[in-house]
Amino acid sequence: MSERPDDLLEQAKAEISGMARQGLAHPSTKPVLTGAAIGAVAGLVLPLLTIPVGLAAGAGIAFWKRLKR
Repeated sequence: MSERPDDLLEQAKAEISGMARQGLAHPSTKPVLTGAAIGAVAGLVLPLLTIPVGLAAGAGIAFWKRLKR
């Protein structure tokens, strides 16, 4: 793990603020929204997972993958 936690936190804050400012023009917005949609569908299909939990988990996983690139 070459990155310090502070660096990852700063990178996450920069990505979130960029997504908030630029909306769909930001390169991270569409993959995170796609992950949220996939998670929501999984929440609908899987019996132990609710739609909001699936949505949040899908968005979180997509955002994490985006940060690790």
